[in-house]
Amino acid sequence: MKIEKKSKVKIEIPMSSMPDIVFMLLFFFMVTTVLRTYAGLNVELPEAERIKKLEGRSHISYLWIDRNGDMSWNDVPCGPDKTLYQLAHNKRLSDNQLVVSCKYDRRVNMGIIAEAHEQLRKAGALAINFATRSKSR
Repeated sequence: MKIEKKSKVKIEIPMSSMPDIVFMLLFFFMVTTVLRTYAGLNVELPEAERIKKLEGRSHISYLWIDRNGDMSWNDVPCGPDKTLYQLAHNKRLSDNQLVVSCKYDRRVNMGIIAEAHEQLRKAGALAINFATRSKSR
C-alpha cells in the first residue's frame, strides 16, 4: 500500500487590510485623546518689563483671581477661605515640586491677594510665580 505525503498547509496573515486597521486605530486615539488646558477666569494680566517663561508644565497649578475677587484653582471655583487651602494642600501632598502660577487681574483688591497668599503659605505651596504680559513698546 502506498502512503501519500500530505502537503504542508501554509498559514498566512492577510496584509491587505492592515493599513485600514492602522488608520482606524490612529483616528480613534486622535479623537479620544484630550489635552487638558485650564481656562481659568477672565483676567487682564498686569504688564512687566521683563518676563520669563516657565519650563515645563507638569508641576504647575494655576490660581486665577478676577477683578470681582472670584477665585479658581485649576478650573475649580474656590475662595480665600478653607477651600483654597484644602485644594493647595492636597496638590502639595501629591506633588513635592509644586509651583503655583498666579494669574491676577490688574484691578483686583490687594487684600484678596494677601488672603490667597496666606492660604497658600499655610498649605505649604511656597513656590509662586506671578503671570504677567509683556509690556508693549
